[in-house]
Amino acid sequence: MKGCFVLQRRFAYIAHDIIVHLNKKYGLTQFCGYVFLRSTYEFLKTQKEINYTSLILDEDIHNRYKDEIIDMEFLSHLEKEYGVPNLWPYLAVDRIIINDQIVREYPHNTSRYSHEDMLKILQVNAKAIIEFLDKEKPDYLFTTQPGGVGSYLLYHIAKKRGIKTLVMILPSIENKITLSEDYDFITGADEIYKRNLENGITKSKYYSVAKEYVDSFKNKPRAYSKMHTGLEKKFSLSHQFKFLMPWNYFNSFSWLCKLFVRHWISNDRNDYTSINPWNYIEDHIKRKLRNLFNARGIYDAPVADEPYAFFGLHLEPEVSLLLLAPFVADQVWLTKQIARSLPVGYKLYVKDHPHMAIYRPSLYYKELRKIPNVRLINPIISGYDLIKDSKLVTSITGSIGFEGALLGKPVITFGNAFYNRMSSISHCKTIEELPKIIKNKLANFKPNENELLAYVSAIFEDSANVDMLYLWESERDEIKKRLALAEFADLFAQKLGLLHNVENAK
Repeated sequence: MKGCFVLQRRFAYIAHDIIVHLNKKYGLTQFCGYVFLRSTYEFLKTQKEINYTSLILDEDIHNRYKDEIIDMEFLSHLEKEYGVPNLWPYLAVDRIIINDQIVREYPHNTSRYSHEDMLKILQVNAKAIIEFLDKEKPDYLFTTQPGGVGSYLLYHIAKKRGIKTLVMILPSIENKITLSEDYDFITGADEIYKRNLENGITKSKYYSVAKEYVDSFKNKPRAYSKMHTGLEKKFSLSHQFKFLMPWNYFNSFSWLCKLFVRHWISNDRNDYTSINPWNYIEDHIKRKLRNLFNARGIYDAPVADEPYAFFGLHLEPEVSLLLLAPFVADQVWLTKQIARSLPVGYKLYVKDHPHMAIYRPSLYYKELRKIPNVRLINPIISGYDLIKDSKLVTSITGSIGFEGALLGKPVITFGNAFYNRMSSISHCKTIEELPKIIKNKLANFKPNENELLAYVSAIFEDSANVDMLYLWESERDEIKKRLALAEFADLFAQKLGLLHNVENAK
């Protein structure tokens, strides 16, 4: 079997470790890759553990657009064959192309590209990916939830060609990671969930584990990754100004010097994904100034015994919005719709993600505060406490919605959240229906413990025990990282049909 892997930025090193496990433990030898970042590409080309049959670099493909001539016949055929249902979603999901973000900090939102440039970028990516798949003929594709032109095209073209797709999804349960054939649902867990409901939840071999987890979460709610633990303190106002301490001057100056030197001596400085040091400094200064003046009396305190619905804002721009909920990605607009759909006497408590609070401009919060029945809650206040005391939880696609279900609250979502599969979750697809949905949830909702346990047990059965976010973002010990990925590689092998079940490999 040949596998095609989307080797994306820092995650590429994780994916390479998974490939090593598949090679050494399961004898798979043929791998090719679509790579993001030139430094990652150079690592993969020079490492000696895996002989990739082919690696193509996203940045090299992107650079071809400058000499490309728009071929409307080709694009029309592409749209007919691979449109979802048109070609615009392939561009709209890409933060760099549309917003110039990642290389610039939020709230920067000005694209470097004209509409014609974007069509050329789409065209060169599609041609390169079709040629790549024609040459390599992989049996399966592994990717994270696609967040770029190339990765999204690769996913859909592979799907259309009948290539098995495996998408890594974090199911919002502590230290769990799973693989799905779709990017918006957990296909394996969904099948197990249906079986659990049909056969009776107590017959599930993970019933007791699921019940213990749900009961313990109700008693002590906690983040599904230690990367999300203590975010309130990490992104507090005081934390943002630690660099002003005298003992941090040298570290800050040293970091800036390294940033400039690396930029000017590296061969990726002209890549569209490269961060220009001068832009970095400009964005950094703007953020510090916003933090200095923003948080002055803008937050409201929760009021005891006040009936309210809770809406947790998302990080943005992220795939949770751009991919899973592109038509409700304007969170200020959506807040207004939720607020005006509530019964009289209700407030809408809105809390920003702690990580986003340091990036938001004051005008964003001022727009939220203009809404008469909205209380803007300080991000340092525990979201779990707000969920517990709420009458209703609303979320676009975030883990807050799943946590609300775990805590027995009525939940409404506005995007393709994986947990929409539970009948107790109301997915609002048409905003005009929202007042009726809210009225019905508040009047008639009753927690369905059996359904919840059937779904949680399905996730336990269909996942590996790995804190993937921590390994991805923070683990620096390469040996520990690779060892920690062994169970995920076993799950991967199971999905490929190399194991009857994960337990055989443990």
